[in-house]
Amino acid sequence: MRHLTAMAIKFISSLVLLYVILGLFFGMSFTNVFLITLALGIISYILGDMMILPRTSNTVATLADFGLAFLLIWIMSQNLTYGDNTFWPSLIAALGVTLFEYFFHKYINKNVVNAASNGQQGGNLQYQTEASEELAPVKPDVRSTNEDKNNQ
Repeated sequence: MRHLTAMAIKFISSLVLLYVILGLFFGMSFTNVFLITLALGIISYILGDMMILPRTSNTVATLADFGLAFLLIWIMSQNLTYGDNTFWPSLIAALGVTLFEYFFHKYINKNVVNAASNGQQGGNLQYQTEASEELAPVKPDVRSTNEDKNNQ
Protein backbone atom coordinates (compact mmCIF):
# COMPACT_ATOMS: atom_id res chain seq x y z
CA MET A 1 0.00 0.00 0.00
CA ARG A 2 2.93 2.34 0.70
CA HIS A 3 4.20 1.87 -2.85
CA LEU A 4 0.80 2.64 -4.39
CA THR A 5 0.46 5.80 -2.31
CA ALA A 6 3.97 6.93 -3.25
CA MET A 7 3.38 6.21 -6.94
CA ALA A 8 0.07 8.09 -6.87
CA ILE A 9 1.72 11.12 -5.26
CA LYS A 10 4.53 10.99 -7.80
CA PHE A 11 2.21 10.58 -10.79
CA ILE A 12 -0.23 13.36 -9.86
CA SER A 13 2.51 15.81 -8.93
CA SER A 14 4.52 15.06 -12.06
CA LEU A 15 1.44 15.33 -14.25
CA VAL A 16 0.57 18.76 -12.89
CA LEU A 17 4.18 19.94 -13.10
CA LEU A 18 4.77 18.64 -16.62
CA TYR A 19 1.43 19.93 -17.88
CA VAL A 20 2.22 23.42 -16.60
CA ILE A 21 5.69 23.39 -18.17
CA LEU A 22 5.13 21.40 -21.36
CA GLY A 23 1.42 21.98 -21.93
CA LEU A 24 0.81 25.59 -20.97
CA PHE A 25 4.21 27.12 -21.72
CA PHE A 26 5.23 25.05 -24.76
CA GLY A 27 1.86 23.99 -26.19
CA MET A 28 2.13 20.20 -25.93
CA SER A 29 -1.17 18.32 -25.87
CA PHE A 30 -2.49 16.80 -22.65
CA THR A 31 -2.36 13.29 -24.13
CA ASN A 32 1.36 13.61 -24.88
CA VAL A 33 2.06 15.02 -21.42
CA PHE A 34 0.05 12.18 -19.86
CA LEU A 35 2.04 9.52 -21.78
CA ILE A 36 5.36 11.13 -20.85
CA THR A 37 4.30 11.35 -17.20
CA LEU A 38 3.16 7.73 -17.14
CA ALA A 39 6.43 6.41 -18.62
CA LEU A 40 8.58 8.70 -16.50
CA GLY A 41 6.70 7.84 -13.31
CA ILE A 42 6.99 4.09 -13.70
CA ILE A 43 10.61 3.99 -14.87
CA SER A 44 11.93 6.56 -12.41
CA TYR A 45 10.09 4.97 -9.48
CA ILE A 46 11.62 1.57 -10.18
CA LEU A 47 15.14 2.74 -11.08
CA GLY A 48 15.60 5.94 -9.11
CA ASP A 49 13.44 5.50 -6.03
CA MET A 50 13.64 1.76 -5.38
CA MET A 51 17.10 0.85 -6.72
CA ILE A 52 19.39 3.88 -6.59
CA LEU A 53 18.03 5.83 -3.60
CA PRO A 54 18.24 3.06 -0.95
CA ARG A 55 21.84 2.28 -1.93
CA THR A 56 23.14 5.83 -2.31
CA SER A 57 22.33 9.34 -1.14
CA ASN A 58 19.53 11.72 -2.04
CA THR A 59 21.91 13.80 -4.16
CA VAL A 60 23.06 10.86 -6.28
CA ALA A 61 19.49 9.64 -6.80
CA THR A 62 18.35 13.17 -7.72
CA LEU A 63 21.13 13.54 -10.30
CA ALA A 64 20.25 10.14 -11.74
CA ASP A 65 16.60 11.20 -11.93
CA PHE A 66 17.61 14.39 -13.77
CA GLY A 67 19.45 12.41 -16.43
CA LEU A 68 16.63 9.91 -16.77
CA ALA A 69 13.94 12.61 -16.87
CA PHE A 70 15.78 14.69 -19.46
CA LEU A 71 16.45 11.76 -21.79
CA LEU A 72 12.98 10.30 -21.46
CA ILE A 73 11.16 13.62 -21.90
CA TRP A 74 13.36 14.59 -24.82
CA ILE A 75 13.06 11.27 -26.67
CA MET A 76 9.32 10.96 -26.10
CA SER A 77 8.59 14.57 -27.02
CA GLN A 78 10.66 14.17 -30.20
CA ASN A 79 8.57 11.15 -31.16
CA LEU A 80 5.20 12.57 -30.11
CA THR A 81 5.49 16.04 -31.67
CA TYR A 82 6.31 17.07 -35.23
CA GLY A 83 8.94 19.62 -36.23
CA ASP A 84 9.38 21.30 -32.87
CA ASN A 85 12.65 21.98 -31.10
CA THR A 86 12.18 19.93 -27.95
CA PHE A 87 15.60 20.35 -26.33
CA TRP A 88 14.83 23.44 -24.23
CA PRO A 89 11.35 22.36 -23.14
CA SER A 90 12.79 18.97 -22.14
CA LEU A 91 15.62 20.58 -20.20
CA ILE A 92 13.30 22.95 -18.32
CA ALA A 93 10.83 20.14 -17.59
CA ALA A 94 13.66 17.88 -16.37
CA LEU A 95 14.87 20.64 -14.03
CA GLY A 96 11.34 20.98 -12.63
CA VAL A 97 11.04 17.22 -12.16
CA THR A 98 14.47 17.15 -10.49
CA LEU A 99 13.43 19.80 -7.98
CA PHE A 100 10.30 17.80 -7.16
CA GLU A 101 12.29 14.53 -6.91
CA TYR A 102 14.66 16.00 -4.33
CA PHE A 103 11.78 16.48 -1.89
CA PHE A 104 10.01 13.29 -2.98
CA HIS A 105 13.12 11.27 -2.10
CA LYS A 106 12.91 12.56 1.47
CA TYR A 107 9.32 11.30 1.60
CA ILE A 108 10.35 7.94 0.12
CA ASN A 109 13.20 7.53 2.62
CA LYS A 110 10.96 8.31 5.56
CA ASN A 111 7.74 6.49 4.60
CA VAL A 112 8.62 3.69 2.18
CA VAL A 113 12.26 2.60 2.45
CA ASN A 114 12.70 2.90 6.23
CA ALA A 115 9.20 1.61 6.95
CA ALA A 116 9.81 -1.47 4.80
CA SER A 117 13.11 -2.37 6.43
CA ASN A 118 11.61 -2.87 9.95
CA GLY A 119 14.97 -2.99 11.66
CA GLN A 120 16.73 -5.02 9.00
CA GLN A 121 20.05 -3.91 7.64
CA GLY A 122 19.72 -1.11 5.10
CA GLY A 123 21.12 -0.81 1.62
CA ASN A 124 24.32 0.98 2.64
CA LEU A 125 26.45 -2.02 3.51
CA GLN A 126 29.82 -1.43 5.10
CA TYR A 127 32.20 -4.27 4.40
CA GLN A 128 35.40 -4.68 6.39
CA THR A 129 38.36 -6.94 5.88
CA GLU A 130 40.19 -8.89 8.54
CA ALA A 131 43.94 -9.04 8.89
CA SER A 132 45.92 -11.09 11.35
CA GLU A 133 49.46 -12.26 12.04
CA GLU A 134 48.94 -15.53 10.18
CA LEU A 135 49.03 -13.59 6.94
CA ALA A 136 52.48 -12.14 7.69
CA PRO A 137 55.56 -13.94 6.28
CA VAL A 138 57.45 -16.35 8.49
CA LYS A 139 60.27 -14.74 10.45
CA PRO A 140 63.78 -15.92 9.47
CA ASP A 141 64.73 -17.03 12.98
CA VAL A 142 61.85 -19.51 13.13
CA ARG A 143 62.91 -22.65 11.25
CA SER A 144 61.85 -26.22 11.33
CA THR A 145 64.23 -28.98 12.30
CA ASN A 146 64.22 -30.43 8.78
CA GLU A 147 65.62 -27.22 7.35
CA ASP A 148 68.40 -27.21 9.96
CA LYS A 149 69.48 -30.74 9.00
CA ASN A 150 69.54 -29.86 5.27
CA ASN A 151 71.66 -26.80 5.86
CA GLN A 152 74.40 -28.73 7.78
